[in-house]
Amino acid sequence: MQKPKKRSRLRAKLGMVYYTYLRKLKWLTMRSSFATKRQNESLPYLQFAHRTILLRKLKDVDMVLQYNKITNLRLAAEKIDGVVIYPGEIFSFWYLVGKTSAKKGYKEGMVLKSGKVDKGIGGGLCQMTNLIYWLTLHTPLTVIERHRHGFDVFPDSGRTQPFASGATCYYPHLDLMIRNDTNRPFQLRLWLDEECLNGTWLSDAEPLHRYEIHERNHEMRNEFWGGYSRHNELYRQVFDLEGRFLKEEFITANSAIMMYAPFLAAPESDHSGYDK
Repeated sequence: MQKPKKRSRLRAKLGMVYYTYLRKLKWLTMRSSFATKRQNESLPYLQFAHRTILLRKLKDVDMVLQYNKITNLRLAAEKIDGVVIYPGEIFSFWYLVGKTSAKKGYKEGMVLKSGKVDKGIGGGLCQMTNLIYWLTLHTPLTVIERHRHGFDVFPDSGRTQPFASGATCYYPHLDLMIRNDTNRPFQLRLWLDEECLNGTWLSDAEPLHRYEIHERNHEMRNEFWGGYSRHNELYRQVFDLEGRFLKEEFITANSAIMMYAPFLAAPESDHSGYDK
């Protein structure tokens, strides 16, 4: 990987204006395809469910930002929970949530900028897009837009999913978009309890397949410019409901610049057969 380039504030601001214009133009041309109907009654058949912990102790991150994130997640869930994606429709995270602002009740949460921890209004919503993306990989729905951070900021701690199996978001130009290419409606439910952000995909019929996500070719590299990078590939295996393997599908290849030392020093030994 190339060494990351530091851009001037002016160039970064102009880039934001340019990509915001492109995104809103795209929304304008696609708005008739977007899923916008929400219903309180849940569709009857569970397709997949997952939950993620709300509060995590991250190095050098103020826990106030974690608590603020919970407020932000509740507000965003209110805009999305219950949305139904009918055949041919597209789910757009930012089209439904809209721009986050203090006027709407959003608070300062953690955001990542160029590999560094920062704070911003509405920060922390990546936890929701991470969850929705992971849920979707276990359904026949099609992910048509997904982004991940170009930087790996925190070491693995209790990781239960493969590296880079989430989706980042940044209003409005880093979106998560999902298309329903099936002949059945799918409904997304999102809610928070005391400990977790919960999500399910539901439909009007029982699932036809079961999905497993696997990581391949994971490696950490020492780059020529002195830093480290991390890479992997994700694949999806499809089974019928009796457990018979049907096929394997390539999902994506991921690469990120690591912002921490990836290797631990070997423990000292006193030659007694025991490490200190």
